[in-house]
Amino acid sequence: MVNQNRSQVEFVVLMAALMSIVALSIDAVLPALPDMGSFLNVSDPTDNPKLITSIFLGLGIGQLLFGPLSDSFGRKPIVYIGFIVFVIASIICITTKSFEMMIFGRILQGIGLASPRTMCIAMVRDSYNGDYMAKILSIVVMIFILVPVIAPTLGQFLMQHYHWKSIFIFNLCFGIIVMLWFWIRQPETLKDKHRIKYRLSIFKTGTIQFFKIRPAVIYTILSGLITGSFMVYLSTSQRIFEQQYDMKDEFPLIFASLAIAVGLSTFMNSQLVVKYGMRRIVNVAMLSFVLISLVYIIMFASGNNPSIEVLIGFFALQFFSIGFIFGNLRALAMEPMGHIAGIGSALNGFISTVMAVPIADYIGKFVIDSVTPLFIGFLVCGIISLVLFYSITDSISKVLKRI
Repeated sequence: MVNQNRSQVEFVVLMAALMSIVALSIDAVLPALPDMGSFLNVSDPTDNPKLITSIFLGLGIGQLLFGPLSDSFGRKPIVYIGFIVFVIASIICITTKSFEMMIFGRILQGIGLASPRTMCIAMVRDSYNGDYMAKILSIVVMIFILVPVIAPTLGQFLMQHYHWKSIFIFNLCFGIIVMLWFWIRQPETLKDKHRIKYRLSIFKTGTIQFFKIRPAVIYTILSGLITGSFMVYLSTSQRIFEQQYDMKDEFPLIFASLAIAVGLSTFMNSQLVVKYGMRRIVNVAMLSFVLISLVYIIMFASGNNPSIEVLIGFFALQFFSIGFIFGNLRALAMEPMGHIAGIGSALNGFISTVMAVPIADYIGKFVIDSVTPLFIGFLVCGIISLVLFYSITDSISKVLKRI
C-alpha cells in the first residue's frame, strides 16, 4: 500500500514537471521581453507580447498533431518526439537575430511542448476518471502553478547576471532532466485494448466522434474563452507593471504573488471537487469571475488605473476564481472521451488555444495606458462562457438549485 501511494505521488509530480517545461518557456521570458525586443530590433514595443502568444499558437497546433498519434503509438514515444522538436526550436531562439525567426522558433517551441502538455492530460485520463480525475488534475496544476511563482524571478536573475539567451539554455537543461526522469520511471499508460491502429483516417474519425459529443465541444469552447482572457494578462503583465506602474524590479514578486492565488484555489479545488462535483464548482467560479470584472469596470469606468494595491487585490480575486475553472473545464471535456483520450485531449487543447490567441492579441492591443480594457475582456468572455455553460444544463434554475 505504501508503494502504491509513493507511485501515485511520483506520478503526480512527474506530470507537473512535464507541464512545467511549458510554464518555464512562457513565464521565465516575461522580464526579458524589452531586452529581447531591443536585441531583435523591434520598432513597436506592442509587438513584444507576440513572443508570448506565438508559443501558445504552437501549443495549439502541436496538440492536434500529437494527440491522435499517441492513441496509436502510445504516450511515451510521442513525448520524446515533441521534446526533440523543442530542442531544435530552442537552438533557433538562441542563435537568431531576426524577430520573425524568433517568432518561428517560439511557435516551433510550442509545437514541441504540446507533446508533454497533451500527453500529461491523456496519461491522467488513462489512469483515472470522473471527479477523482479532476482531483488529480487539480493537484498536478497546483504543483505546476509553483513554476510561474518563481519563473519571472529566475528569468530576471539569469538576464541580469548573464544574458536573456541563458533563459532558453536553462529551460533546455531543465527539460533534459525531466525527460530522463520520465524515461526511467514512467511506464506507458495507454492500454493495448485502447490502442487504435494507425491510419490517416483516425484524424477524421476521431474528430467526427469528438464533435458528436456536445458537452466536450462546449466545455472546450469555454476553455478557449477563459484561457484567452487570462492570456491577455500573461502577454501584457510586463507592460502593465513595468510601464503603467513603473515597477520593473517588483514585477517578478507581483507576478509570483498572483500565481499563488491560482495555486491556492487549485489546491482547494482538489479537496472540494469530489464532494461538490465539477459542474457546481465551475458554475460558482464563473459567476464570481463575471461579478469581479463587472465591479472593477463600474469602479474604474473612467479608465484611470487604481492604486497598485487595489489592482493586485482585483487580480488576486479574479485568478482565485480562474483556479477553480481551468482544471475542471478540461476534466469535464475529457470525461466522456475515454475511448479517444489522445485525440480528444488534442482537439480540446487545439481549439481552446487557437481561440485564445486571437482573443489575447485583440484585447491586448487596447491595454496601453489603462488596465480597464483587460477587465472588459474578462467580463465579455465570462458572460459568453456562462451562457454556453447553461446551454448544456436543463435550465438555469436547475443549475442554481445545485449551488
